[in-house]
Amino acid sequence: MTTYIYFVRHGIAPFSLELERAGGASLSEQGKADALRVAELLGGESIDVIVSSSYHRAKETVAPLAEQLQKEVIPYDELIERPIATLSYPISEEELLLGIEKSFTDIDFCMPEGETTRQAQDRAIPIILKLLSDFEGKKIVIGTHGNIMTIILKYFDSNYGYEFWKQTSKPDIYKLEFKEKELKNVARLWE
Repeated sequence: MTTYIYFVRHGIAPFSLELERAGGASLSEQGKADALRVAELLGGESIDVIVSSSYHRAKETVAPLAEQLQKEVIPYDELIERPIATLSYPISEEELLLGIEKSFTDIDFCMPEGETTRQAQDRAIPIILKLLSDFEGKKIVIGTHGNIMTIILKYFDSNYGYEFWKQTSKPDIYKLEFKEKELKNVARLWE
């Protein structure tokens, strides 16, 4: 039996350390417009359930689809974005990118007060496996983030990592095809 997961990476949202600590920022105007486009693209896919990271930007990106399909968005704290490093003080973009790259080659690496790829998988993968079990043969939309999405994909296929993460957009949509709990295919739907 084939089960489909549609990863919907959130739209553009302003970032600040304070907002991230509080559950993330709301979408920008462009992000809101893109969320409507997500609903257009996935509205005819016969979606059975919509879940999301509990961060605002992820929930807001799938909200128009949920409204259109008259479904609720079920939030999961376990699916929030991985903290790469401390939220106590800012780090340079170069430092951040180097840390992200290393975290995909060494799944036990993390920057100070960050979360390793393994730790992120340990919290997120049980939810993904439960969804695959509870909704076997169905179509599941997951409002997500670039890093945790890549980490989940890496669990099922070790070829996913930094280069994949780097080329994703905000928003983005990937359709994953599972047979049982084995990932068979990934297709990008966002244009």
